Amino acid sequence: MIKRVVDFFGAELYAHQRRRLFYLALILIVIADVLVPREHAEYLWDSLPGWSAVYGFGSCVLLIFVSKFLGHRAGLMRREDYYD
Repeated sequence: MIKRVVDFFGAELYAHQRRRLFYLALILIVIADVLVPREHAEYLWDSLPGWSAVYGFGSCVLLIFVSKFLGHRAGLMRREDYYD
């Protein structure tokens, strides 16, 4: 069972299916966020439908780019043969 999951997420053969699954998950998250009641929203953006999904996705993308920048440009990452 685990081998099938690892093969699904690691093999290039399933890239198209992974992409479709990713888009389906994004659509379901936005739909679920639209269905949540908003009577107790404290700020204006909290009452916007889909805001939580967009904010979460944007934060995740920003976190990835910042960590890539820190690793590659700021010198936190070393070459594989650094200690050789």
